[in-house]
Amino acid sequence: MPEDRFTDRCARAVGDVLYAGWQQVVRYGALGPRHRRARRFAHFGTGSFVAFPPTVIFGEERIEIGDHTTVGPLATLSAGFPSQVGMSGGPVITIGDRCMLGKGIGIVGHERIELGDDIWTGHYVYVTDQNHGYEDLDLPIGTQLWKNEPVTIGSGSWLGHGAVVLPGSRIGEHVVIAAGAVVAGLEVPDRSVVAGVPARTIRRWVEGRGWVTPD
Repeated sequence: MPEDRFTDRCARAVGDVLYAGWQQVVRYGALGPRHRRARRFAHFGTGSFVAFPPTVIFGEERIEIGDHTTVGPLATLSAGFPSQVGMSGGPVITIGDRCMLGKGIGIVGHERIELGDDIWTGHYVYVTDQNHGYEDLDLPIGTQLWKNEPVTIGSGSWLGHGAVVLPGSRIGEHVVIAAGAVVAGLEVPDRSVVAGVPARTIRRWVEGRGWVTPD
């Protein structure tokens, strides 16, 4: 019927306007090095941006982002506790050059998290240097904190969709963290593949032999 066709055309037109408007919001809402808020960061590199919308950006004065690095939408970048806002000191979170961090990335640091250069991730990867304890049976687990343990992720590594990196993890260079893996305080040598919960090394490059499966 003519009335139905008119309603459909209106709905499509409204949809097109909303989509075009949202694209402009995403474009101009992205945080780049020339934005006023970027000046709060310890360092915000040339050609880098944090896509719009973020989820949480907190403690920027102790976060460093290198050059030509992309942080996807719905990101959480958090350094320290609310009581530490404005406190001086070295960086808590460092992200290197030319990284591509996927949608929903979460990096929550309290002592030290360092990502090298050329690190790429899938969506919804989570990295933290602090976790909850459970030893005291009289306190809710959510209120019990373990001691902080620094986390490092070496240059050229890839973290698959939904991977989790927990306190004390030391990941070498050119490492694959499989989708859904939980790296719990593991030391991962260079040129390795890890998978599982908890993660373990399933392949490793050995000079003269190539990629091998550990015994």
